[in-house]
Order: sequence, then structure tokens, then C-alpha cells
Amino acid sequence: MNTEDMTGSAGAAVDSAVSLSTGRVFDQARAEAAIRELLLAVGEDPDREGLRETPARVARAYREIFDGLYHDPAEVLAKTFNEDHRELVLVKDIPIYSTCEHHLVPFYGHAHIGYIPGVDGTVTGLSKLARLVDGFAKRPQVQERLTSQVADAVAEHLHASAVIVVIECEHLCMAMRGIRKPGASTVTSAVRGGFRNDARARAEAMSLIRGQ
Repeated sequence: MNTEDMTGSAGAAVDSAVSLSTGRVFDQARAEAAIRELLLAVGEDPDREGLRETPARVARAYREIFDGLYHDPAEVLAKTFNEDHRELVLVKDIPIYSTCEHHLVPFYGHAHIGYIPGVDGTVTGLSKLARLVDGFAKRPQVQERLTSQVADAVAEHLHASAVIVVIECEHLCMAMRGIRKPGASTVTSAVRGGFRNDARARAEAMSLIRGQ
């Protein structure tokens, strides 16, 4: 389900909208009230000119940022093509933006997805892999789970014989607070199927991802 399914034509979220695929509801009024309360809690005046519209703006932004909660990201893999292809398919450097569920601040970077089709040679559109990443990223997340969710979806829905997913991100919860180490990156990987046991094939995929 896309954003239009849960918003009006002017972009204002509809309080009673329910996602048919997940059953979740985005409550615009409740989100606005929560943001207003947060501003009060930190000592701000939500009624001053610069903040008067902030609760509504932030609520709408959260609806967009967490869009992946309101549909099954793997639905984008329903469209496939039988190309009788049984070699590696790799999409690199997919930009990714997500939100750390521990501090609700962003982490961002790139995802790399590679798979070898199964015995039926089924492939999907390359843009579908980027949409898959977006769907799982647009929700409160941890990078480790995000990586596994993408790999599992490709393995299950494309019946791939081998899958590798590598995600590299900078986490603002490490850059702007706490330890404050901007520039530090986190790399996670998930392998499924043949890549688990075939070290040579896995090394080839990693070499292509690294551009070596």
C-alpha cells in the first residue's frame, strides 16, 4: 500500500485509514499531540510562531519515514520474469535511509543485493530490489535485522538458490550523541542458500560488491 492509500489528495493523513496488508493505523491527531507534548517536555513553547505548525509537520514526516509499517515490503517481488538465468544478479550502491529504533534518529548508507536465481531461472525487475530495501528501511529498525529481512525476502519470494546482502551505514546515534564518532560506519551481511557453503562464490560476490 502506498502513501496515497493512507493520505488525502492534499497529503494530510487520514486518521482512520487502515493498511489492508498489515492492519496498522497511522493516527495523525495522536502523533501531533505527542510531538506537542515532547516540545513541552523539553521546555519549548509549541505555540510560538516557529513551532506552531511543527507537530503537524513532524507527524506527516513520520508517516512518510515509517511508510514501511503499512505494507508488506516483499509484495514488490510478486512481479517476476522467467529469463532462464542462473548466474549472479547484483545491484550495488542502493541508497538507504532508515531510523534507529533505539533513539529514533537516522542511519543511512548503501545496500548491495546479489542473488543467483533458482532452478526455474526466475528474476525480478532491478528497481524492485531497491523498493524492497526502502520498504524494510522505512520503519523503526536495527541494521542487523534490516539486512536479514531483505535477504530472507529475496530468498523466499524469488526462490533464489543463493542470496547475499551487504549494508553499510553511518548511524547518527553514534555521530551526534553518546560516543560522538562521526564517520564511523557499520557493515552487516546476510547470506542464504548456496553462498553459505560455497566460499568461492561468496568471495566472488564480495569482490564485485567491493569493486575489486
